[in-house]
Amino acid sequence: MASPTADKQDGGWFGHPSQLARLFFTEMWERFGFYGMRALLTLYLTKHFVFGDREATGLYGGYTALVYLTPLIGGYIADQYLGSKRSVKFGAILMALGYFTLCFGGETARPYAVVDGQRYEVQIDAAADGGAQYVIDQGQRLKIQGQQDGTIHLVAGDGSVARALDKGQLTAGADRSPFYVMVMLIALSMVSVGNGFFKPNISTMVGTLYQPGDRRRDSGFTIFYMGINLGSLLSQLLCPILADLYGWWAGFGLAALGMLLSWALIQFDGGRLDGYGETPAGQEKDRGLVVYLGAILAIPVIYFLFANLMNTAEPEPGSGILGYIASLSLMGKLLFGTFLVSVPGILIWSWFKGSRVEFQMMVAAMVLIVFNVVFWTLFEQAGSSLTLFADRNTNLSVFGWFSITAPQTQFFNALFIVMFAPVMSVLWTVLAKRGMEPSIPVKFAFALMGVGAGFLFLVWGATMVGPDYQVGIWWLAGLYLIHSIAELCISPVGLSMITKLSIARVVGLMMGVWFLSISVAQYVAGVVAQVASVDTVGGQVTNLKLSLETYMGVFETIGMISLGIGLGLLVLSPLIRKWMHGVQ
Repeated sequence: MASPTADKQDGGWFGHPSQLARLFFTEMWERFGFYGMRALLTLYLTKHFVFGDREATGLYGGYTALVYLTPLIGGYIADQYLGSKRSVKFGAILMALGYFTLCFGGETARPYAVVDGQRYEVQIDAAADGGAQYVIDQGQRLKIQGQQDGTIHLVAGDGSVARALDKGQLTAGADRSPFYVMVMLIALSMVSVGNGFFKPNISTMVGTLYQPGDRRRDSGFTIFYMGINLGSLLSQLLCPILADLYGWWAGFGLAALGMLLSWALIQFDGGRLDGYGETPAGQEKDRGLVVYLGAILAIPVIYFLFANLMNTAEPEPGSGILGYIASLSLMGKLLFGTFLVSVPGILIWSWFKGSRVEFQMMVAAMVLIVFNVVFWTLFEQAGSSLTLFADRNTNLSVFGWFSITAPQTQFFNALFIVMFAPVMSVLWTVLAKRGMEPSIPVKFAFALMGVGAGFLFLVWGATMVGPDYQVGIWWLAGLYLIHSIAELCISPVGLSMITKLSIARVVGLMMGVWFLSISVAQYVAGVVAQVASVDTVGGQVTNLKLSLETYMGVFETIGMISLGIGLGLLVLSPLIRKWMHGVQ
């Protein structure tokens, strides 16, 4: 799918169309806002609202899932009514409003503990090594110490055990304002809807810069992807610093400012993007106002899905797969249902509306989309279980000179992407000239094996921990290095793949399906993070040794599974490549 004016631009910016520069910085500032907010979200839920791990990671997974589900609708609306450019501008405004709304979080929730029906105040000593929690019983401070078998000891100041509690006898909770929880969910709903308009259409606009068959497309998307991670790098350093110095509101406020800069780059483009992403021709009247009103009305619908997610009960033990499906939140049923209908539905449409070659290319795209779900399910532990792991079981000291915060550990991924994206871009170009570039399915296989290897690398590092049960920060950095190289083999390549394999009439919709696959992965990632949940009181773990063992058990399992699936795709790659009919 190419713009009518695409052939007028050649070599204007690092050998690419000059418009790529504006789209690069537009995406950079949008991702600055998104990743700055994401770096804070899980810890904001566990430390400010004092949700337990299961609630926090479940809500995080649901939010990130919706962020990638809404592009399915946003891509279609842009194709049919608004055009990519107007969609991007409207999405940017909604997202900025959402980030600003997050600045209003109210007072920190007050933790408590319930033992045998009796409620006790809980005090947190965040300055203590690993954090410390105390039950206040008739003026006496009793330290909560989790034991390896799941029991809990309440320890007096002289070190004696004042009370031994059986597993499950102590229940943690918190008094939090329902009003500010509502405000937080409304903010997440606004960001989810806004991202649906922004995310698929900025990528579609990049695709229109290149004529069909232009071999610069892959390297162009890789450069574009570097912009994503440049914004991520800056925000994941700066937003946590402001949040730590001035409060959560400051971190979220900076994210909102980044989003406004992104909007301004498109709104005030000086005509440089004329002819790209314009409103589709042939419409009898402009339907923009109707679309905007519909988007505003979608916000309470998304809010309802979040509220339902938070109130969904766990499946009954022994209920099996049917019981698990029945216990899914409405969001889970919506995600899996939409994915299971969209993939075969689009293929059926392709069978009737496209040629035999077009149909086979669409099948190849859909197969790779399914493998994409596996990659992002594991990769997206970064914002949930890996962030909590960094907060609890990682020594965050850098050479003993200074320490970083747990949210800032996510910047490693962005740093490595910025460092290696140009290298990978040049590598693909050089290999392509020599006829040695790996096919897209092989790149996907490398990505899956890489994400598994990253988790196994961290598991190896955990075998060397000391009595503090904390892994050195460089082991976590090593995981992010391996994951970043894997990401560069799949994400920018995947965006380019969609624009090349899709039938031109539905390229925006297919971009939406690509993000839908990531949406399903995000939801499943939340489920995986819930498996890695550990007992907490007031947002702090009660047993660091048990916490480390729980995380490592989950990380080792998913690492081995990912390696196996990657090898399976490597075996299938020749067949998939045949269906791609020469697309590289």
